[in-house]
Amino acid sequence: MWALILVSTLPLVTPFYVPGVAPMNFHQNSPVEIKAVKLTSSRTQLPYEYYSLPFCKPDNIIYKAENLGEVLRGDRIVNTLYTVLMNLDKKCEVLCKKPDDPIKLSMEESKLLAERIQEEYYVHLIADNLPVATRLELYPNKEEGVEEEQRKDTQKDIQFEHGYRLGFTENNKFYLHNHLAFILYYHKEKLEEDVEHNYRVVRFEVMPKSVKYEDIKADERNTCTLPETVAPIPQEIDPTKENRILFTYSVHWEESEVKWASRWDTYLTMSDVQIHWFSISWSSDDNILLPLHVYGFVWRILCRKTLPHS
Repeated sequence: MWALILVSTLPLVTPFYVPGVAPMNFHQNSPVEIKAVKLTSSRTQLPYEYYSLPFCKPDNIIYKAENLGEVLRGDRIVNTLYTVLMNLDKKCEVLCKKPDDPIKLSMEESKLLAERIQEEYYVHLIADNLPVATRLELYPNKEEGVEEEQRKDTQKDIQFEHGYRLGFTENNKFYLHNHLAFILYYHKEKLEEDVEHNYRVVRFEVMPKSVKYEDIKADERNTCTLPETVAPIPQEIDPTKENRILFTYSVHWEESEVKWASRWDTYLTMSDVQIHWFSISWSSDDNILLPLHVYGFVWRILCRKTLPHS
């Protein structure tokens, strides 16, 4: 009975304007701040703050004032060194340090990084309060052994997962995703003639890549060049010794027909596991959707008590 009452109180999910969250307007070349939120893993269910790992740090680390919803989710929203300007592409840039002076990880830092990779941790960033998502192209009907050229003709299923994988393991070795290719989508607001257009961020994607630091070339302006090969030698993290790494990133902008009020539609199609740790009211001091998480928590408890165990 309680479960039925609970379900009846759940609000319907449709595109809507959240009170207290106003659209952010940008002009050409306006800065779009990239912030870090946390690290999460579905295996451990333990969130960690972003700078618990040896990422590139600004000289002045500023944490955003947290509201109740962010506290309950374990969020520690903090600034980063990523420099992104509205509708201005960036091919490749070294985030900090230089190729001839890379980041030197101690054995303790290397071991911690390898442990987080093994535990399948995801890194969560936001741009204009939109969480970053990784695009997954799946081929459900693809037969094994099909060549790459034939795969292009196969119907693919596009899905998204929240955040990006810190790294991956292969043959008992640990590899770090040290290059982030950001893809941001903007919607251009129509205004009167001779008036500068307003741009609004409507999607934030990332394509993580692992590239060995010796293969990253850069000039005195920290503009870098990655290997042209499709599968470059990845950046290994050996937990038994010190490691040297470089963090790099690129930025690509695309215009979108999606309007600001509908920009959360992509995230609402993610599975329950993927959206469990964030809510639409990321920047809202009112936490309009906080009850959704409370409902979900209570619902799981009720199911455990009312449904028979297998």
